[in-house]
Amino acid sequence: MSANPYLLQRARIDWIVQECGGPRPIRTYTLDPEDSTEHFAFEPGQCVQLSVLGEGESFVAIASGPEQDEPLQVTVMRVGLVTTALHELNIGDFVGLRGPYGNGFPVDRWRGKDLLLIGGGVGQAPLRSLLHHIEANRSEFGRVQVFYGARSPEAMIYREEFAAYEAHRDFDLYLSIDWKWGPDGPLDEDACEGWARVNLSNLRSTRIEQDQVRFTGFVPQIVQAVAPSPQSTIAVTCGPPAMIRRVVEGLEGLGFGPDQIYTTLERRMKCGIGLCGRCNLGPVFVCTEGPVFSYAQLQDLPEAFA
Repeated sequence: MSANPYLLQRARIDWIVQECGGPRPIRTYTLDPEDSTEHFAFEPGQCVQLSVLGEGESFVAIASGPEQDEPLQVTVMRVGLVTTALHELNIGDFVGLRGPYGNGFPVDRWRGKDLLLIGGGVGQAPLRSLLHHIEANRSEFGRVQVFYGARSPEAMIYREEFAAYEAHRDFDLYLSIDWKWGPDGPLDEDACEGWARVNLSNLRSTRIEQDQVRFTGFVPQIVQAVAPSPQSTIAVTCGPPAMIRRVVEGLEGLGFGPDQIYTTLERRMKCGIGLCGRCNLGPVFVCTEGPVFSYAQLQDLPEAFA
């Protein structure tokens, strides 16, 4: 980061991937920072401020791994003025870039442990940065189980990467899409062909076939159906607040302690340097103490997942 926290650098958009469409489309941008003479250094879990001239700035999680040979990437959902302006840019255009900001995932403390990565929607972006780092240093970690859910197959991001993970079997992969809904709630049937439903009446009794990857159910339900062991395991989750709450509740029910569960609250970051005061959760300033927290740090702050 620059010694002047207000000083931005220009970054050229080198590539754009349209991840999904719909009313809130999602794009992944490959950026080339113009003023960087060296690799843009960061830790998995850190964030950057992106700006469009005349529109403002927006915090986004870095979606690429920190390794030297990987370009800087961010994944952006169109939800407001700044992100709409970003979605109107094309390859060759420039954005303003500040950062990186915040802390990262404490991967050095996780070496040798099993890992669960549990993502929902665009919340998979910061987990992708962590997953790429794990992939580049695979021998340093134990078993890796990756859970990811979206509304439908078309709403999933990073589909080509997930297909590659499914083929290579380097990680245990569990993909899920939401239930079909009737007047009385979710229908007990597959949402799409090939997406087997979990047992709604008893999640842990769900029979999971060998090499089964695709499921009908909400992400927290899939985690309960698989019932991963908490023994020497770290769980990392990111997604909509309601999903995170239910994931945490389910993990606690499986025997995970608060110091084994981590999440990232980058959506609450504002100025990035703790001056504006808009990121606070009680006494905690997300910009200066986060965005990565263990649940042990957040369990007395229920507004964290509001």
